[in-house]
Amino acid sequence: MNEVPAGFEPLFRSSPFLDLLGPIYNKKTETELLIGLRAEKKHCNARNLVHGGVLSSLADIALGYNAAFQSKDPVPMVTASLNIDYAGSVKLDDWIEISVDVQKVGRNMAFANCYFFVDSKRIARASAVFNVINA
Repeated sequence: MNEVPAGFEPLFRSSPFLDLLGPIYNKKTETELLIGLRAEKKHCNARNLVHGGVLSSLADIALGYNAAFQSKDPVPMVTASLNIDYAGSVKLDDWIEISVDVQKVGRNMAFANCYFFVDSKRIARASAVFNVINA
């Protein structure tokens, strides 16, 4: 089961780490950039559940990209704080979807929250604070 839901396409940016973690997908809506990933064996621990570190990395990507791309020109920023709470688990072959709410992007700091969904069920939440890099 390697289907990607309709409207999702490969993430528009990449890096060596994202290539290793992925494939990661995105879907642009009017209000946000949804992030998605199909759980593969490489994402799982010995119990065939997705490792929390994978979810934490996805949170950083989803929160950071949504905050950085709030305006026409991307705002450069780095993660200052990331918190995640796990309320469920993700199994091998599950589709993970992350929905983000950007609270504020200011001159020096940005704040965002997100929820992780598997089959419309919330399985984790995360929040982050970013330092805006002023050139």
